[in-house]
Amino acid sequence: MVHGWLKNQIPLAASVITWSEFCNGPHTKEQKNAVHAVLRGGIQPFTEAQAEFASRLFHLTGRKRGSHADCMIAAAAYCNQQPVATRNIGDFERFIPYGVKVVKVPTVV
Repeated sequence: MVHGWLKNQIPLAASVITWSEFCNGPHTKEQKNAVHAVLRGGIQPFTEAQAEFASRLFHLTGRKRGSHADCMIAAAAYCNQQPVATRNIGDFERFIPYGVKVVKVPTVV
């Protein structure tokens, strides 16, 4: 799927929240640099509107401890009219009723 996006020259981007979570690793410096290189759409700022929508998602989905970063990622995608592309579908399914689109990225073996 990601290879198809790259092949079709679809510019991939990440929010600063997503990038921060990715930087937590584990990965090598080379892996980090490779991911950064394919983010032709860049690493996007987190805006006031996104922050407010993330807070709304947090409240609507039960104020679950440890879920605020996922709410922020979902809000950034929603406000930018983009899907959340993730291998962790379970972390983001709860946002679908609120308009967040989620795309499963298959695990590469």
